[in-house]
Amino acid sequence: MNPTLKVVFLIIFFVGMAFVVLSRFYKYFEQVYALKYKRPFFVNFIIVPRKLTKTQLQIIEQEFTFYKKLNQKYKTLFIHRVARFINAKTFIGREDLEPTDEMKVLIASTAIMLTFGFKKYLIDLIDTIIIYPKIYYSNINETYHKGETNPKLKAIVFSWEDFKHGYKIGDDNLNLGIHEFGHTIHLNAFSNNDVSSLIFNQGFQKLTDYFQNNEAVRQDLIVSKYFRAYAYTDHFEFFAVLLENFIETPSEFKSQFPELYNYIKQMLNFNFAGY
Repeated sequence: MNPTLKVVFLIIFFVGMAFVVLSRFYKYFEQVYALKYKRPFFVNFIIVPRKLTKTQLQIIEQEFTFYKKLNQKYKTLFIHRVARFINAKTFIGREDLEPTDEMKVLIASTAIMLTFGFKKYLIDLIDTIIIYPKIYYSNINETYHKGETNPKLKAIVFSWEDFKHGYKIGDDNLNLGIHEFGHTIHLNAFSNNDVSSLIFNQGFQKLTDYFQNNEAVRQDLIVSKYFRAYAYTDHFEFFAVLLENFIETPSEFKSQFPELYNYIKQMLNFNFAGY
């Protein structure tokens, strides 16, 4: 073999080995850091920010309250992530419904709002967003639905009428989009080992332990009626309902149940927009 070519191959080999070693070291360091400080070492790294169309940007500026609360730096990041989410997912309409820019932007914005503190934010669990005009009948369990998450189909499903209604009243703690994406994020974290999933799962375990080991807190939750009764169906519904309250009435949540509020905030790394 040509001596020069041999040197080139050796350099490539050692550079490759160094990259593998450094990558594994960084992953270990990131996990240690996350477990200690309850947040990723870094969340955002953008070389070229993605943008929305003029129409899509107007929709988000006019209709999505969370976006309005962000500073300019975070607004740029939010737009970038929404644009990536829309491009990464397939939007399908049912019953002659054609997905519009409004549907795509508001659904994507809901997902990005909830994962805004995550390093890995596109939610691998779902590839497809299915939209019905209104409440729909499911042949799987023979009942009517407003929304659902289907991991087997890698899909999340919404009744658009009910999705929109969830944002009509911003402080009633009833929001279909937040609730269903809450399930999706929860399930996604269970099936992934990235740093944000690690933080989420550790936080959820602490939240569950706190709730189970404090009978007085459980009774206070029930008596207060601040969380709707559906929260006590199972641990998935518990988180999804808490998430609705966390987003829609954060001040009241923090005032009444500060420990639970802090667990949710930590699980989502939600340190912006006044939360």
